[in-house]
Amino acid sequence: MNLSAIAIEKRAIAYFGVALVIIGGVFCFFQLGQLEDPEFSVKTAVITTTYPGASAEQVELEITDRIETKLQEMTELKNVYSNSRPGLSIIKVDIKSNYWSERLPQVWDILRKKVADVEPSLPPGAGKPKVGDDFGYVFGFLLAVSSDGFSYAELERYVKDMRKELSVVSGVARVDFWGVQDKRIYVDVSTNQLAALNITPEQLIRTLQSENMVVDAGSVNHESNRFRVTPTGEFASPEDIADLAVSGTVVGRDEILRIRDFASVSVGYVDPPMQLMRHNGRPAIALAIAPGAGENVVHVGNAIDHRINEMMSDLPIGIDIQRVSWQSDQVSESIRAFMISLLEAVAIVLILLAVTMGIRPGIIIGISGLVFPILGTFIVMSIMGIDLHRISLGALIIAMGMMVDNAIVVTDGIMVRIAQGRDRVEAAIEAANGPALPLLGATVVACMAFYPIFASSYDTGEYAGSLFTVVAISLVLSWVFCQTVAPLLCIAMLPGPKPG
Repeated sequence: MNLSAIAIEKRAIAYFGVALVIIGGVFCFFQLGQLEDPEFSVKTAVITTTYPGASAEQVELEITDRIETKLQEMTELKNVYSNSRPGLSIIKVDIKSNYWSERLPQVWDILRKKVADVEPSLPPGAGKPKVGDDFGYVFGFLLAVSSDGFSYAELERYVKDMRKELSVVSGVARVDFWGVQDKRIYVDVSTNQLAALNITPEQLIRTLQSENMVVDAGSVNHESNRFRVTPTGEFASPEDIADLAVSGTVVGRDEILRIRDFASVSVGYVDPPMQLMRHNGRPAIALAIAPGAGENVVHVGNAIDHRINEMMSDLPIGIDIQRVSWQSDQVSESIRAFMISLLEAVAIVLILLAVTMGIRPGIIIGISGLVFPILGTFIVMSIMGIDLHRISLGALIIAMGMMVDNAIVVTDGIMVRIAQGRDRVEAAIEAANGPALPLLGATVVACMAFYPIFASSYDTGEYAGSLFTVVAISLVLSWVFCQTVAPLLCIAMLPGPKPG
């Protein structure tokens, strides 16, 4: 095999590598996760404990202080805030910023163990402390389900059915309600009538509290079988409550009275409501949907849209589903804006370089200095699991202004040498190898300007760490392609030297 054949074979391999970068970059771009913000953790937990009947001072001394003292044993603790109210203790806990999402679940386990250790020492009558630490969900999709001509109970039933259907959509992690009113059963009675029947309100309350309780009634063994004993008589409707017997006195004699004899029992909602939602002037309930970690928000939004369209055909006229907020639209708009910025950047580079250096050098620099580094960055981001969001897209936009520098230096050097009459291949090799190390050094210096963000062990590093990563990947790849793709394109595209 002669030297020319070897050169042709190497050039074919180079062109094959270029094709792989193009195909791989386009494929990885459509496979990358698309989010509005990078995933980050909320390092706050809230511990609530009820203590009915206790004053604020009693709650502070018997509940809040004991839990706070136990929590202060945690080395991961940053701040503790407490609020003691009559009958309620609220403790807010902040964890140190250097505990990121991968370490935070272990910290919450330690916190729960500390709370469980202090629970036996709480006074009788105090409720079990509840730890809430799931504040990291981002509900990117918000639906308003309103009704026209339906009761609130009917609307709630339809919304609950929708929740079951949306919870199984691929990519959905959680579906919550907002605006649902709490149900109550009201027993309306006149105090004068209770006094006439010699029945006290406390007696009526004890009667209601002692009924409809779930208890273990034991079991019966028969030969080799064991049968569970289940008491009957649980409430199935408000009428069952109205049939409860209460002892009273009527005209000097004791009688067994039913609640319906002196009171009315009805089903309703908490009045005044704690939260109330209306959409377009009609009663509504909101469905808040959170995508799973690492999911493509745009794909999740499309899947939710598809499922909603299927459910609409089964809903009666009068039940309306409307979007309130839709994160996938915002993410799509951000990515669309980035692609427009990319095309504008390439066009600006081509126009400016075409004016100053010529059309062919402008095309070479635009391809090797912008298009190829960005496509290569998409490949590396896919391998490293970095999603497309406002930080990574912002990093690419920042890096665009620096990507073309390496390609400009190498392309200009090749043009000068070809104009001097040098061999095209030798000119390309010499122009690329000569400034290779200085260009690499300048690229590393530009990358290190963003390193403090990545190295931060606080919330900044967790949220914006991908800024350095994406900038470093794109700039290093711009150096790699200025040493490989730019000389290859110059050999193939640059014109020969002009006579004279």
